[in-house]
Amino acid sequence: MNTRILRIELRRSVAPWAGAVVLVAALAFLLLVPGPWSKGSMLWTAQWTSTALWTRYVMFFLWPLAVGLGALQGLRDHRSKMSELLTSTPRPARHRAATLAGTTAFTLCAAFALLTVVGAVQVLAGDAAYNHVGWLPISLVGALALGAGALLGMGVARALPSILTPPALAVAALVFNNFFRQVQTSDAPQPTAGFVPNSLSLLSPATADVRDTLLTLSASVHLGQTLWLLGLAATGLVLLAAARRRTRLLALAPLVAGGALALLVLPDTARDTYVVDRAASEQVCDGPVCVTKLRQARLDDLGGPGKEALRLMRGALGDRAPVAIRETTVPKAFSATPERSRDSVLLDFDDRTIGEAKGERPLTRALVAQGMVPLCSPRSETESGTQEDAAAQSIAIAWVLGEEPRPLDGTMYSAKDQGDMARPVWKKFAALSKAEQRQRISAMHAAAVSCSGDALTVLNGGPTQ
Repeated sequence: MNTRILRIELRRSVAPWAGAVVLVAALAFLLLVPGPWSKGSMLWTAQWTSTALWTRYVMFFLWPLAVGLGALQGLRDHRSKMSELLTSTPRPARHRAATLAGTTAFTLCAAFALLTVVGAVQVLAGDAAYNHVGWLPISLVGALALGAGALLGMGVARALPSILTPPALAVAALVFNNFFRQVQTSDAPQPTAGFVPNSLSLLSPATADVRDTLLTLSASVHLGQTLWLLGLAATGLVLLAAARRRTRLLALAPLVAGGALALLVLPDTARDTYVVDRAASEQVCDGPVCVTKLRQARLDDLGGPGKEALRLMRGALGDRAPVAIRETTVPKAFSATPERSRDSVLLDFDDRTIGEAKGERPLTRALVAQGMVPLCSPRSETESGTQEDAAAQSIAIAWVLGEEPRPLDGTMYSAKDQGDMARPVWKKFAALSKAEQRQRISAMHAAAVSCSGDALTVLNGGPTQ
């Protein structure tokens, strides 16, 4: 297809409007609708991989939209009542199909590229220290998904020329897309459990929501989804150019072949779907304080408070104190006990207590809290740690720093609730001798590290489990 034909098609078809609708809808969702993509460490413009995954996440409605818009474009000849006239011309049907399909696929892919550029510009303007190209396959598959969806819609609309075809196809694609993607999860390493196997769920081009910024899609996912989408695109093209019923039946062959090959390649579990980015998880250190390469920009602010926190905990716990601070790289599954370490304070920047701490004093307090009373309760959607953990951490900070207990910032619990729970325990604890206080603090730390008892109960003189 030469540029002159492309310009004519762009002027006379709805392809530019289809690209504009996809771009505006995606930007409106990501910029105006509140969600995990709009705040915190999961911000869609915070890191390259996050940008790629969140733009793929919105495929849950962009892909059905592309299928419906493609079907609308496929009805163009039928609406203009030119089908019989075009079949009488010497120009092969496949040439006309390629022109129509190429224009629509081009505008949709360009719209997705512009969406990615909007995110990329903001990533470059931010403080992302880890620049890489590992995110490109995620975005390239996303662009292919929009183009393939539009081609499939055009082909089906050409085979079933009815005004009801575009909305029916869009609804069918929406149901297919969201039924399959509901079992996807980025909570590796636990296998998924749902209505369909994990490999079948990956036929949906939409990704799961981003819950861990160190995770990315594996190469087998890229390859399997590419095979599937190429099969969809080939089926759409054949249907678009087919003039006989037999040819239309044969058009299903690429779709079936692509699906079969994809299912052979796509991983069976979430463990192999979302994998840790090895390059991003490499440790970068300032003495005993280490973060991943992804968070390297945080190291300058963290080095001083980290060393001070280790010094303070050494004075409080002696030989049992942690000797290093490092960012955890173990995938964080909901309802799973966090990673444990006896000799290191484990950082999780997705925990608001650490991630939102700014300034030397707040960072030192947050690190002392995590080092003295590492959280043992399973993660959930709304919290990390219990109210008892927050109260125990506030008392531990007060004792180590020689101050009165203050509520811990960054938790979901109000200052009043934390104070009401910590105040009677602190009053009883402060009445003990220094030796008894040190013994209680040591027992509380041991119980928290080993997950053998409730830290606040141990601090209050209760038994360990």
